[in-house]
Amino acid sequence: MECIIRTSVFTERKSLKDLTNKPKYLVTFTVGLSQMNNIDAAVTKFSEDFQILLFHYDGRTSEWDQFEWSKRAIHISVRKQTKWWYAKRFLHPDVVAAYDYIFIWDEDLGVEHFNAEKYIRLVKKHGLEISQPALEPNSGLTWQMTKRRDDREVHKSTDEKPGWCSNQRLPPCAAFVEIMAPVFSREAWRCVWHMIQNDLVHGWGLDFALRRCVEPAHEKIGVVDSQWIVHQFVPSLGNQGESENGKAPWEGVRERCTNEWAMFQDRLANADESYFVQHGKSRILHQTFQEILRILLSVSAIYHFGGAAKPFRKMAFQQLLEI
Repeated sequence: MECIIRTSVFTERKSLKDLTNKPKYLVTFTVGLSQMNNIDAAVTKFSEDFQILLFHYDGRTSEWDQFEWSKRAIHISVRKQTKWWYAKRFLHPDVVAAYDYIFIWDEDLGVEHFNAEKYIRLVKKHGLEISQPALEPNSGLTWQMTKRRDDREVHKSTDEKPGWCSNQRLPPCAAFVEIMAPVFSREAWRCVWHMIQNDLVHGWGLDFALRRCVEPAHEKIGVVDSQWIVHQFVPSLGNQGESENGKAPWEGVRERCTNEWAMFQDRLANADESYFVQHGKSRILHQTFQEILRILLSVSAIYHFGGAAKPFRKMAFQQLLEI
């Protein structure tokens, strides 16, 4: 496996202005040459406060030099890999600690209605540690949570199909963004990076687990509606695969994604069980305890405790549910 890293950050002679103007944010795209024009359009939405980093899955880097911004970007090339593979190996939290926010984006995003500076201001205003731009409603959505609302700046919860959410404060009804265009604060990324598995390269299931990295997750994870994007559904990753057993390349990629999701869920469940055992309680006991508290919370919302005791007890139950 060959890895090529190109950057002019340390090799070019810098002026005093260049040395004092350090980027505050990191923006990464996992790219192939076929999406060059789309990436060029996307990069124009980011000012010099944003360091651009391109992960090249097709091994072609020199062709990007036609763009002036590319000469200031960092290029990392390892063929036929995915963005979460790159993120695990090149975006260690200590390496990217200089950046306040880290964007880990796909290459097939339309950004006509997106402004990066305004996005950062909204993320800070609403206290979002993990976020994503809203998606255009007519672009084939999987989850209602990421659908753009045209009457607000940000939303943090939604209604899903019946039976999809066991708790309105849990994914996919809240505390949820997708993995195509997430944005992480420095602190959140330190946690998320450790959840990424070395061998599970597609990141499926990670979106449902992000809530483990911030508290309270239903308040600190959200979707920015007033700065939105379009998912163009370009199957570039699938085209990098190889046909096996009569299956098209994209079918093999999709099958691996599904298998990885199941493996990731199993690993999280095993980690939870180990944690509870170490702390002297089983996962079943923990789940039973939470269910009892939910019943008590429902009763407390209906039953009149009287005076100041009612809101206090309700708040106490809600805090216990987070255990």
